[in-house]
Amino acid sequence: MDTFRLPAMTQIGHAHLQLADLDRALKFYQELAGFKTISRDHEKAMLSATGQLPAHILLTARPDAKPKPPHTTGLFHIAIRFPNRRELARGFRRLIEHGRPFQGFADHIVSEALYLADPDGNGVELYTDQPREQWRWRNGVVEMATDPLDVDALLREVENDTMIWNGVHPATDIGHVHLHVSDLPKAEAFYHGVLGFDVTQRSYPGALFVSAGGYHHHIGLNIWAGKGAPPPPPKAVGLRAFSIAIPDVATLEILKTRIQSAGISFENRRTATNQAAIFTRDQDGNGVEIIVI
Repeated sequence: MDTFRLPAMTQIGHAHLQLADLDRALKFYQELAGFKTISRDHEKAMLSATGQLPAHILLTARPDAKPKPPHTTGLFHIAIRFPNRRELARGFRRLIEHGRPFQGFADHIVSEALYLADPDGNGVELYTDQPREQWRWRNGVVEMATDPLDVDALLREVENDTMIWNGVHPATDIGHVHLHVSDLPKAEAFYHGVLGFDVTQRSYPGALFVSAGGYHHHIGLNIWAGKGAPPPPPKAVGLRAFSIAIPDVATLEILKTRIQSAGISFENRRTATNQAAIFTRDQDGNGVEIIVI
């Protein structure tokens, strides 16, 4: 493969989760996390920060769904990105007030992050970016860390906030996805070698981060579930697919050629807004939809 790079405007579009109970999931993602429902039926729902397309979160219920087995590939977490620190603090306070437990907190230098799980055990990160001018780069690699987060200072952002909760800020989106994979070189070959993401960080033990346009990462990849880990069974809760949003059809055509040249199958699709798209799978079978925004 050549040195093709994705356009700078590339971003994550949506995450599609499989779960056991749609009503229970909506109580978390809509009532607590603050996303708005675009549409739903008895087994599926589409949500976004605005209640309008494009969607940020797709939910599909499967009555026979089982917990994702440990030591399998698939979702580590989806990362919900707030437009600023104050909005992150508002979302944080909302979840605290409703007794939602958190699993961890971190200052990653490039971002501030809160970690928890949805009712089905899917990992969820809530975060906001530090100003880009404060990110530190060296030889194409961004400096990241997992330092303690001052949660008290974060909550002080909203100690005098009297705004009535009306859901997440409309600019909230899915900033990145983080996956358990079976083999980092194979994951790098797909996401960097075929799709054209830049590698932005590889110093974390057992992990690799890639992005487009100088972002710290759009996709995190790790072997923390074990090198050579198998995929989860089809009925396990977790990630069905996620989308990569690109700015033009010309890039989509280039990616079709690159995917086909790598011997990877794909299918042509149309998005809910009738935009061109393709669906493929990565080296571990994770669904990847590439859409034109």
